[in-house]
Amino acid sequence: MKKREWYIWGVVVVLVALAYVAAHVWIIRTDVTDDRHYTLSRQTKQLLHDLDKPIEVTIYLDGDLNAGFRKLRAATEETLDEFRVYADVHRRSYEPDKDKLPDGLQPTIVHEREHNGKTAQTPVYPYAKISYDGRYKVVHLLSNNRQLSGEENLNMSVENLEYTLMEAIHELTRRETPRVAFIEGHQELPEPNVADMVEMLKHHFQVDRGRIGQDPEELLAYRALIIADPQTPFTEEDKYCLDQYLMHGGRILWVLNGVQFSDKVLSESGFTPVIPLDLHLSDMLFRYGIRIQPALLQDVQCLPIPVNVSQDPQQTNLQPMPWYYAPLLLTSQESPVTKNVTQVSCSFASPIEAVGGEDGIRKEILLATSTASRVIPTPAEVDLGDMNPDMETFRYQYIPVAVALQGEFPSIFAHRIRPDSIHTRLEQRETSIDTRQIVVASGSIIRNEVEKGQVLPAGYDRYSGMQFGNRDFLTNAVLYLADSEGLIALRQKKVDLHLLNQKRSYQQRTAIQLVSTIAPITLLALVGLTVVIIRKRKYTHKTR
Repeated sequence: MKKREWYIWGVVVVLVALAYVAAHVWIIRTDVTDDRHYTLSRQTKQLLHDLDKPIEVTIYLDGDLNAGFRKLRAATEETLDEFRVYADVHRRSYEPDKDKLPDGLQPTIVHEREHNGKTAQTPVYPYAKISYDGRYKVVHLLSNNRQLSGEENLNMSVENLEYTLMEAIHELTRRETPRVAFIEGHQELPEPNVADMVEMLKHHFQVDRGRIGQDPEELLAYRALIIADPQTPFTEEDKYCLDQYLMHGGRILWVLNGVQFSDKVLSESGFTPVIPLDLHLSDMLFRYGIRIQPALLQDVQCLPIPVNVSQDPQQTNLQPMPWYYAPLLLTSQESPVTKNVTQVSCSFASPIEAVGGEDGIRKEILLATSTASRVIPTPAEVDLGDMNPDMETFRYQYIPVAVALQGEFPSIFAHRIRPDSIHTRLEQRETSIDTRQIVVASGSIIRNEVEKGQVLPAGYDRYSGMQFGNRDFLTNAVLYLADSEGLIALRQKKVDLHLLNQKRSYQQRTAIQLVSTIAPITLLALVGLTVVIIRKRKYTHKTR
């Protein structure tokens, strides 16, 4: 065999060896998209890598889909294909002839206007069934934010895909259910008025209720504590237990009122006095870097209430009037707690102020008022007859009502002797390990109404019939606090939305069709003709 042939065969062998190594040993994956669409988070990779059994995912999103739902299906398949790099994941499509839909799946009816003006209604099932080790969970792939368009909701669904799928996988694979607890003993909201929140949390946690007790070590069994609208002061023993629970890595959701008022007196008399509410927690929260001001917020962006405007006492004429004491709070799109969460409703909220300066505590605003707000100091009086305030006084904007805190918190009991009634073997710490808290300055955010024995959802307004984002905000808040794997951070993923101008595309459809079909052929013909002319001139010159 000649030397040249040996050289060629050597190159071929080296290329084949490199191809094998690249395919089976050195797997190099590069995401060149602008929004890092195909990049999985570190938390996802670790969780998938730790799985010891295969996962099967059945996608029910099938049939006659429009472009938006086809994009959602394609994104779901692409995400699952990325999962297969790190775990044994099998995906399959729903086959109506062989498979049976799980009980309780309700279709989403898509209303679309066709070119002839008629409206078509198409049922779609935007669900996926995830099976692992004999158990399964059905997840809803489609987000539903009433304030967003259909295209924006579908884009938001694509953004949340990794989190939605991984949350379900995490729930199926965890070996024990984490626990959270509602604190009692200070006239917190009774069970019926937090029943909706408890029901939401039961999908993720074991939910308990109880008093604080005299040993902070007992609280460490809970991933997070929820303090829901207390009305009476906390004792020094209570504060010590909460403080040391926090110092040892505990997480707390504080849902507190800054003022005291009476809904019953307001509904019966048309007015109620409002005074500061002293829960004996101000010094504790101040030490952690936050302060709830004992004041009332009013906002132009608010809920309406029915008011009788009739001059005749024998007749009733109810008309909607803005209730400035019930602001609709804006949500931050920079936090995983509130990203893609619609407005949150509340009433009699108070402002939150960050204190402490450069204390190393990260403070992140979650909920805030609109660009037209005002602060009313207390003591004050709320009067239903005063429905026309001076609009020029609404000069404040983006006043914080909920704040997330993260870092190493100083103990309020540093250099202090613990209360005599405390009996614990837990070491007293003066600085916490890195942990989290969320402070919300309105107890109404977590409260749900009960009507004729039926629990209404938190954030549901009976008068307007609208559902606001209270449930999503509160659920995300507890998940953020109790999240030890960091999965909640997946909600921050962003996918750029490139919307098609449907009106323009319809009006110019003929020109677009011609350009998209004729232009490639013309370009190919020109390239071919150019090549022929160049070759002809080249070889004609050589023959001469």
